[in-house]
Amino acid sequence: MFAVLKTGGKQYKVQAGDVLRVEKLAAEAGDKVQFNEVLMVGGTLGAPLVEGACVQAEVVDQIKADKVITFVKRRRKHSSQRTRGHRQQLTLIRVTDVLEKGADKTGVKAAVGARTRTTETQA
Repeated sequence: MFAVLKTGGKQYKVQAGDVLRVEKLAAEAGDKVQFNEVLMVGGTLGAPLVEGACVQAEVVDQIKADKVITFVKRRRKHSSQRTRGHRQQLTLIRVTDVLEKGADKTGVKAAVGARTRTTETQA
């Protein structure tokens, strides 16, 4: 059975056994996480989410993507140029299970982005 989940502003079509590179999550290698924002499970389409559905996964590793180099050059009377590089931080996960019902009873912690602000940090 497959599911479409949403994390990090992107949507992924997954099934058990898939390995994904998603935006960085606040979890260590070996942790089990659960994605509760499921848009579709099998043939069941959510409006916008499927109630009680979840995708469980195991964190394999925290990795970095390939380096992206941008080169900016201003012309005419300004002779300046700049090279900038960026490596996006990602989390490598392996999908272990797709559940249609019972997401709240599993006891697995929800997948939270690494930069998500909580109420303690906002105060």
